[in-house]
Amino acid sequence: MIGLLPAFVVIPLIAAFILPLFGKKGKDAATILANAVILLLLVLAVVAVYSGKQGIYEIGDWSIPLGINLVLDGLSALMLLAIATVATAAMLFSARYMEQYTAKAKYLSLFLLMVAGMNGVVLSGDIFNLFVFLEIASLASYALVGFGCGHEELEASFKYMVLGSVGSIFILFSVGLVYGHTGTLNMAYISQTIQNNGGLNAGLTFALALFIVGFGLKAALVPFHAWLPDAHPSAPAPISAMLSGILIKTLGVYALSRVVFNIFGVSQATGWLIIVLGLISMIIGAFLAIGQEDLKRLMAYSSISQIGYVVLGIGLGAALIQKGEDKLASLAILGGLFHLVNHAVYKSLLFLNSGSIEMATGTRRLEQMGGLAAKLPYTRATCAVASASIVGIPPFSGFWSKLILIIAAILAGYYWIAAIIVFVSLCTLIMYLKVHRYVFLGQLPEKLQNARENKGTMLFAMAFLACLCILMGLLVIIPGLKEAVLDPAVKVLTGGFEYSRFVIGPGG
Repeated sequence: MIGLLPAFVVIPLIAAFILPLFGKKGKDAATILANAVILLLLVLAVVAVYSGKQGIYEIGDWSIPLGINLVLDGLSALMLLAIATVATAAMLFSARYMEQYTAKAKYLSLFLLMVAGMNGVVLSGDIFNLFVFLEIASLASYALVGFGCGHEELEASFKYMVLGSVGSIFILFSVGLVYGHTGTLNMAYISQTIQNNGGLNAGLTFALALFIVGFGLKAALVPFHAWLPDAHPSAPAPISAMLSGILIKTLGVYALSRVVFNIFGVSQATGWLIIVLGLISMIIGAFLAIGQEDLKRLMAYSSISQIGYVVLGIGLGAALIQKGEDKLASLAILGGLFHLVNHAVYKSLLFLNSGSIEMATGTRRLEQMGGLAAKLPYTRATCAVASASIVGIPPFSGFWSKLILIIAAILAGYYWIAAIIVFVSLCTLIMYLKVHRYVFLGQLPEKLQNARENKGTMLFAMAFLACLCILMGLLVIIPGLKEAVLDPAVKVLTGGFEYSRFVIGPGG
């Protein structure tokens, strides 16, 4: 498996450069090729997770720290699987949805470029190349947000590009500071240097602060969230699913977690800073979502709230590690990572639902809809499953990850954090009851009498994710599944500096 690691980046990159050659006449062939590439990546990701193999791939004949390396461990394997799963559903949905746009082959090219960048981020063992892959994914996403070329799309894309570039500048400055203080760009060797020097000095502490701001912008955490509510409504529905489902987690949460836990090391201050960012994102995102009348904008603010759960679990784990409560820390991080993959699935499904609704009705305004349950029965059914999951209704997947976070907070003595988790879940219930009330219930407007369900690959993609919303709860119920999928990722973060010994070796 280790020898196949470059395939996660090379295959989508090669396909991305080939696809524009198909042009308008070859869009069917381009669609088939793009779907085949994503399905292949899904197969490879499943093998990477269930084989249990971990290791380092050194590119070329250069050994680390001089050369570039790709690292497959439990956390990167989990992220590869999440990326491939969401990308598979979004690509299938795109097959018909993107027929309403021109230059479909170019869209598919940008889509694969974004996937290649995300795969590179989670596999990179070199902090500068993590930045390079992050930029590849970011640039592709900027173009995809503005793909419709309308006034709204271009404005949102420009705003996203400006704020995303600010985040990238923070990250690049941090990389420079780290190199200046450690003399290396390899993550494992940076970590080893920090350990040998007895911890962080003032320069590295400042670099960590810049990393938190930069990755916070990429993750759209409050108060760095301004770009997301405009980008999501403007982007095509499959891209909204990718942005919310996996991009903000890969470029933001994953990168932040890797830097904090495996490179710089956790501290009480860092842990509580991350907890506070998670809590304010949960609360403010939920309050802002409830008041929205645009369906996709409501879901965008909901994403800000939900990413707060993930960050809360990660931050709580960091704080508990510093207190010496490793078992509780593992539980908190398990809740955060499980919520990450759960949210990747059900929020992607919700954005695909919004695309199906918009394609059938021609609007995203809630007050202009109503009575669509009979016209869009499959969209309604899958939307109900996704809504139950995001709210946390048992036995759907979102219930289990929220329950784990609540239990971890209570056992750690932070009852007020558990209360906030429950309160935000109630707010989430209100916002999605609002969605179903305005979209599917009530009287059907005269102008929507001809609305029709979108079937084919669009329906298959929604059904695929809806099944996952139901089945993913089994990860914590069926023996062996959690141990194979989630526990290795948790161990990577709770292990902290063990990452450097894993990459370099005990004698390094």
